[in-house]
Amino acid sequence: LGRPSVGFAFVDIGQGRNLEAFTITETPWKRLELGYGYDRLDIGDLPQAVEEATGIRLHDREVGLHNFNARLQLLKEGEFDQKWVPALTFGTHYKYNDTYNSINSDLINTLHNIGVVRNNGVDFTLYASKLLTFLPRPVLVELGGRATEGAHLGLLGFTDKYSFNFEANVVVFVTDSIALAAEYKQKPNDYTAIPGLIKPEDDWWTIDAAYIVNKHLTLAAGYGHFGGVLNHDANGVWGITTKWEF
Repeated sequence: LGRPSVGFAFVDIGQGRNLEAFTITETPWKRLELGYGYDRLDIGDLPQAVEEATGIRLHDREVGLHNFNARLQLLKEGEFDQKWVPALTFGTHYKYNDTYNSINSDLINTLHNIGVVRNNGVDFTLYASKLLTFLPRPVLVELGGRATEGAHLGLLGFTDKYSFNFEANVVVFVTDSIALAAEYKQKPNDYTAIPGLIKPEDDWWTIDAAYIVNKHLTLAAGYGHFGGVLNHDANGVWGITTKWEF
């Protein structure tokens, strides 16, 4: 858990598709973090592809996803005076897709028929993290899992089946102000793909570089491999993020 913060991210997924994310967090108690995030996805040429394949016109050109998050730190790193104890954090994340109903209606219930049946869902996460200080430079390792019904994180909607997925990241502090990171996110793929229009989900991985400007401001840039995202592959993704901690 960190200090109260605001953050913004921009990700170029390719083929005219962009993802923007805004987040805000507050820490009312030392072990509890509450947060809200809004994701906006421009779906690029998917409406045109749908109309060419089916004659159906989509009225929405973007998707909006609201995230309401609560994270509780069950263990602090080194708790009970045991240096080997990692930090352990449990999270509950309610997600609401504000465009699922209209898109599903335009598609004559197609999303529901392929297994994406709702506009909301709840994710549960559990992460263990540990800062390794015995190496030449500090290395932060985080391992965890996510139980989710979300299709493409919920940007497509939500299924009626929970899937438990592995997530991990490693951060190397090259200097006190520069860090390099790698992240892996397993994806569920619990819906039926539609050839040419909605591809199966693939696991994600990214590599990132961050610059800690000062104790409040951090800037980062990254490159990712996302596999199939809606009607195109997204294997040359790039993005930037900024975070301000109070």
